[in-house]
Amino acid sequence: MIAVIDYKAGNLTSVVRALKYLGAETQVTQDPEVVRAASKIVLPGVGHFQATQLLTDLGITEAVRDSVAQGAWFLGVCVGLQWLFEGSTEAPNIAGLGHFRGLCERFPATYKGTDLKSPHVGWNSLDTVRENSKLLRDVTPGGFVYYTHSWRAPVVQATASVTNYGGAFTGVVEQDNVMGVQFHPEKSSAVGLQVLKNFVEL
Repeated sequence: MIAVIDYKAGNLTSVVRALKYLGAETQVTQDPEVVRAASKIVLPGVGHFQATQLLTDLGITEAVRDSVAQGAWFLGVCVGLQWLFEGSTEAPNIAGLGHFRGLCERFPATYKGTDLKSPHVGWNSLDTVRENSKLLRDVTPGGFVYYTHSWRAPVVQATASVTNYGGAFTGVVEQDNVMGVQFHPEKSSAVGLQVLKNFVEL
């Protein structure tokens, strides 16, 4: 069973629809005990990083830590990926899960002397794909996915794929059973469905 966390700010319906299309059994929840019992967890995300405070208020942050420590698979989407880091300059007073080091930061106003539009909206490519990535199995470098975000995660050792817009940022992060994608797989056509399929089949 995949527990899909509802924190009142995510693109929850479209993610659940995509998972069900792939044959996954899902349960939308705000219950930390359901999260602890799940074999897989998905945290969708759209909106302001401030919204992730609800995860702590509901006891879900600790439930995710417990579940991940017991071997459950975790996938964060968009803000859900950013939450895996220590925090975001979008809401400096709100702590992330801290599974990966570093802060998420806003795209720069200019890049190489040219104005940079923010948010970064539309199709962009996964410029690299780590060969041993479970989440990116059968995804080739250069595959296009759909983004809509103004803040981005840094490139870290656990980065499985980067995308370039105003410099390189983490498009996919993966370390053992903890994974995140900055793009929206449910809106990313064949590549996005392959990513979700890989997660469902773990």
